[in-house]
Amino acid sequence: MTNWPALPRFGLGHQATRLDALPGRYDPWLLGTSIALACFGVVMVASSSIAIGEGLDVGPYYFLIKHLMFLTMGVALAGLLMRTELKTIEQQDRLLLVMCFVLLILVFVPGIGKTVNGARRWLNFGIMGFQAVEAVKVMYVVWLASYLVRFRDEVNATWRAMLKPLGVAIALVVLLIRQPDFGSLSLILAITAGMLVLGGVHLPRMFGPVLVGLPLLAIIAIAEPYRWRRFTSFWDPWADPFDSGYQLTNALMAIGRGEWFGVGLGGSVQKLSYLPEAHTDFILAVIAEELGFVGVCLVIALFALLVGRAFWIGLKCVEMRRHFAGYCAFGVALSLGLQSFVSIGVNLGLLPTKGLTLPLISSGGSSVLGTCAALGLLLRVSYELDRAERQVARLRGESAQVSGGVPPTAQPVPTTTAPTLGNVRGTSRLRDRVEPTFGRSA
Repeated sequence: MTNWPALPRFGLGHQATRLDALPGRYDPWLLGTSIALACFGVVMVASSSIAIGEGLDVGPYYFLIKHLMFLTMGVALAGLLMRTELKTIEQQDRLLLVMCFVLLILVFVPGIGKTVNGARRWLNFGIMGFQAVEAVKVMYVVWLASYLVRFRDEVNATWRAMLKPLGVAIALVVLLIRQPDFGSLSLILAITAGMLVLGGVHLPRMFGPVLVGLPLLAIIAIAEPYRWRRFTSFWDPWADPFDSGYQLTNALMAIGRGEWFGVGLGGSVQKLSYLPEAHTDFILAVIAEELGFVGVCLVIALFALLVGRAFWIGLKCVEMRRHFAGYCAFGVALSLGLQSFVSIGVNLGLLPTKGLTLPLISSGGSSVLGTCAALGLLLRVSYELDRAERQVARLRGESAQVSGGVPPTAQPVPTTTAPTLGNVRGTSRLRDRVEPTFGRSA
């Protein structure tokens, strides 16, 4: 029996212990951009909501205090997700999907669901209300990411695997139609389509569902008279500036008044009870009036950096075969990117009026909590990506030391009668250690 030379000091158990102890780092660009947007949002909520609070006799700082309270809760929620292993989150994928349906059904239960402005979208928790779809968007992204990992090959090869997530999305859409919430249902469908494409779906197969879905979506959009009025007023808001075009005309006046550098922080006139929802859906118009074109460009640049960095992190995860982490990053990037795009487009008169908040900036407890949860998940992805890159770098360095530490004359010589230990185990283990898969998510 041949005695192979032992690898010096690089036992698998000892090495695994040291690799597990390697820390990761949260992506500084994601963290810095998120903090910048949150701080900017606090300033703008304070500026845009003072007159509204006084008009409602709740105090000038009511909405600011409420926003800070939800932001604190959101930071705590994000911190919890940032410290939770992705494999633990992935194991709860089916439970999270069930919770999506439970939350959307609970809004119709008397005593639990609450109607606000004619829409039954809220859960009543006594001291606070919560818009269920904000939690659904995050949980649905996690389930869809897990599904794409488990059926990655089938999604590209079979109709059934591709249509299953579309069926789940349609089931969620049916519940959202009953609320009604056309903006969120469009966002869910867009996230589903985007993640399927990024997950490697066979693109020609997507044409059929898209060709069927777009006309149905258009029919849903124009079925209700109020949605049709919003759509027509978008083309010419000045045709009816005191009714269907009221919000958009006041938003456009605010934007035009801001010019290049704005009238100064706190100097907006439109927020003085002229512009409806100045601190929520139309906060960008107040930003444009007070900080001008430069302020709007700053906001767009911050969102572009946040979403672009999220896509980049997702791509790096997929390249390292950490597919669950990558798909989660893609889903969060699509959610934040599409929602901010629609909100900015509505404020600028580029899209029909729709009640979607500007993430991290608009006042709104549910939106703040949902956005913070999504960012906490995204930052966890960046942490585990950095940790994996450190592990790979350490393993490659140790494998190089192992290769250099064994004299050439001491290496086993392969024979034709029996496979060598290096060919059967040593080489394969070394290759696995240099290019690890890191569990299910790899």
